[in-house]
Amino acid sequence: MRTRAAVLYAPHTPYVIEEIELDPPKANEVLVKFTASGMCHSDEHMVTGDMAMDQGILDMLGWQQYPIIMGHEGAGVVVEVGPGVTELVVGDHVVTSFVPSCGRCPSCASGHQNLCDNGAYLLSGRQADGTARHHSLDGQPIATMCCLGTFAEHSVMNINSLVKIEPDLPLDKACLVACGVTTGWGSAAYAADVAPGETVVVIGTGGVGMNAVQGAHHAGAKFVIALDPVEFKREQAQKFGATHGAASVEEAQALLGELTWGRNADKVIVTVGEGKGADLGTYMGMVAKGGKLVFTSVANMNDNEVTLNLFDLSMQQKSIVGTLFGSANPRHDIPKLLSMYRAGQLKLDELVTRTYTLDDINQGYQDMRDGINIRGVIIYGD
Repeated sequence: MRTRAAVLYAPHTPYVIEEIELDPPKANEVLVKFTASGMCHSDEHMVTGDMAMDQGILDMLGWQQYPIIMGHEGAGVVVEVGPGVTELVVGDHVVTSFVPSCGRCPSCASGHQNLCDNGAYLLSGRQADGTARHHSLDGQPIATMCCLGTFAEHSVMNINSLVKIEPDLPLDKACLVACGVTTGWGSAAYAADVAPGETVVVIGTGGVGMNAVQGAHHAGAKFVIALDPVEFKREQAQKFGATHGAASVEEAQALLGELTWGRNADKVIVTVGEGKGADLGTYMGMVAKGGKLVFTSVANMNDNEVTLNLFDLSMQQKSIVGTLFGSANPRHDIPKLLSMYRAGQLKLDELVTRTYTLDDINQGYQDMRDGINIRGVIIYGD
């Protein structure tokens, strides 16, 4: 079949909206008609080239990165199932999981679905069998972000990348738990393990960071400082549970001195758009003795230099932990978070600043760069 998609042909270029050819689903795959897709900052890293791999490595692995259909935060309806699919049927409502979970590998079996072995394929641009379902009209394969490609009206993907949800939930809000909400909330609730009465600093309050604020508040943090240079985002953070805002690290440190009598933050969660190793030591300066820094941000794949005082790390017994997908289990936590939304315990509606059509995707990402959106969402027509 033919469908429309936003194709990125190279770093530092705009998306091109065009028709593509989409193969029917193969074994253990389904065809999904998307209703909505969140515009996550992680997709921007393919635009900036932060996640561009060395071409020699790509050739050795038989992978491709460009052209690519971006998008990994989608929700829609199953319209066709491939051979062997029993978990989903036509008409089911689904949310994508940007990390597929097989349920059988050591990570999945030990309760760490976010670290599923299938994650090895996420940058391959292909499905798990090494072949493509998406092609240009002249037959050339097109890669997909995280084996998904939600910046398209339709896509084919493996059932391991989908989570079935209740049919009455609004898909234009449910799409947000496919990445940003779960990653941010889990960064606070799971990776940081925020406890009642603690002081938390969230650095960067975009689509992920705002949900780290929300997760810290829900976990019972006494103080939640939203650190962001954009005033609009600091103001919005108050709706999600931030008790204070700071425009800079210096301002946050002064606040911590007043609020904690100089003890600093129990937990610092880094959710900036692009994490930099050179900033890690500065962030660690806000962590209290015995405290924890959680690094959620995507960094440039070639950034190997970290500035950190190792004496401070050991002598004050601080810890650093990285987290993928907020250390969540998507098959458990996506339905859980949506049930919290239904019960009024989780804010999703308030996250969506603006909606766009697929044709407006370049403007939507410019709005993100300009700091005027918490989350932009693409809405697909009938």
